Amino acid sequence: MTHHMRLGRRALLLAAAGAAVLPARADTAALRVAFAAGGAALLLRHAQTEAGIGDPPGFRLDDCRTQRNLSEAGRAQARRAGEALAALRLRVDELRSSRWCRCIDTARLMFPGREVTVLESLNSFFEDRSRAAAQTAALRSYLSQLPPRNAVLVTHQVNVSALAGVGVAMGEGVVLRMEAGTPRVLARVALG
Repeated sequence: MTHHMRLGRRALLLAAAGAAVLPARADTAALRVAFAAGGAALLLRHAQTEAGIGDPPGFRLDDCRTQRNLSEAGRAQARRAGEALAALRLRVDELRSSRWCRCIDTARLMFPGREVTVLESLNSFFEDRSRAAAQTAALRSYLSQLPPRNAVLVTHQVNVSALAGVGVAMGEGVVLRMEAGTPRVLARVALG
């Protein structure tokens, strides 16, 4: 077993044990290896938001003013995450986001000037858990068709948990690859 494999295995064990932050070297190495091979996805929870849980009553997807949005700290976090990814020189073929403004803004701040495409299966189902199974199946289907392309996907906690089986804080995510229709988590990352 190589040193990097031991670090990756240790990182995954720590993540499973509920460690909040993994060693940056292990995260960066796993991210680079996965994206160099192709067919990888970085599934990120949006950056830090204003205080609250979910969205205010009566929020509308067509009006960002009615939603819980990124805080100033979250905007800075997203920019730092973008700088960290740019420094790694990863090949990102697709940049996808939930329709929620906090996710689109996270993606735009991470990749200034790049087009962000909404992927409906990344939308939050926090308010309507009956959509969880169908959306997660649609996201699995999208990821299964991804290779050899790589993607950065900005979404919500409920989506990351449903697909990858792990909880992540705002601005954190997982690197994964589909193997025989099942998502395999390669690393947990905190880029901002």
